[in-house]
Amino acid sequence: MAANGASCEQPQKRGGAKDRHNGKSTDSSVRERRQKEKEDRLSLVVWRRPVTTLHYFLLETLVKLKEWTLKLWQRRGAVFLVLVLCSLFSIAYSTEGTHQQYVEYLEKKFLWCAYWVGLGILSSVGLGTGLHTFLLYLGPHIASVTLAAYECGSTDFPEPPYPDQIVCPHGGGLEGNISLFSIMSKVRLEACMWGAGTAIGELPPYFMARAARQSGADPDDEDYEEFEEMLEQAEGAQDFVTRAKLGVQHMVQRVGFFGILACASIPNPLFDLAGITCGHFLVPFWTFFGATLIGKAIIKMHIQKLFVIITFSKHIVEQMVLLIGSVPKVGPALQKPFSQYLEAQRNKLHDAGGSAPTDENWLSWVFEKVVLVMVCYFVTSIVNSMAQSYAKRLQQQRHSDEKTK
Repeated sequence: MAANGASCEQPQKRGGAKDRHNGKSTDSSVRERRQKEKEDRLSLVVWRRPVTTLHYFLLETLVKLKEWTLKLWQRRGAVFLVLVLCSLFSIAYSTEGTHQQYVEYLEKKFLWCAYWVGLGILSSVGLGTGLHTFLLYLGPHIASVTLAAYECGSTDFPEPPYPDQIVCPHGGGLEGNISLFSIMSKVRLEACMWGAGTAIGELPPYFMARAARQSGADPDDEDYEEFEEMLEQAEGAQDFVTRAKLGVQHMVQRVGFFGILACASIPNPLFDLAGITCGHFLVPFWTFFGATLIGKAIIKMHIQKLFVIITFSKHIVEQMVLLIGSVPKVGPALQKPFSQYLEAQRNKLHDAGGSAPTDENWLSWVFEKVVLVMVCYFVTSIVNSMAQSYAKRLQQQRHSDEKTK
């Protein structure tokens, strides 16, 4: 009996080992297939397959428009309310009366705030692959206001939105009247709106991960798949980047609101994972968004703003120009265009009515071309990403068709 029992158990063990082996081989084949499909999608870029990429981009655009139209139709009550409010504002905007000054003021403020919020969203959208609008727009704006404040001896130049150029007020002021706090107050609106935009840009990954966790479905997102793989391989993580990501994930998961606030309050390239982490672990929306908004729009923005203002204060800028000139051999050649550029900016601040010299410095020309290149690259990355998204739709459709056969 015992021998028979032992003989019966042995085939079962062999069968279990065989099943485990088959399961591992199946998992391995699935991983290989997914890796191959991912490589095929990543090869779908404008500079390699331009015709196919643009074709898939247009098809994905049509799919997205259809999805958004259906979502708007499902929320037609809110859409109708927005249309009514826009109609009322349009009537007030076109009707003559004493209220026009308030309408114009609200229009300027709204467009100015929307501009900076939009730049903030562009900066954080795409999990860190977005347009770096702080370096391209907000940082230079704060620097120009700082230089103008020290040159004019006052911050009484026009309120934002500024005209084509900042012009010092007549009479000016004393240089000693300028303080860090007065300059920070001058650019607070733009900085906070930009920070609020970066907080809004963190919401799509949060909603995507939250919906995937609640429904149990496999989301159409590479970053979420990498996040789940990171959680599965957490114990064996060795490289610094993976351990740093896991550290952020553990901090957000365990500490909650204050952990999210701490991660959002400092320049943190790994904060892109916070939205996915909070969505995956079903952190309440207002806990995540409230901490992110306070951290990015208030705390972090004041840190970045203070850094730019100190860096471009009058004395430090002059020392930087002198330091450039002290570099052996190439120093004087580099110092001259920087000095000319700063002198041209000072002249513009004191010359109203377009009488400022129009000679273009090569530094400003290079900066404009850098901005243009980065914007073009950003647009190209959007085209590539949408084309790859449509390619993944086709792959998923092919797999579903194979299962139904």
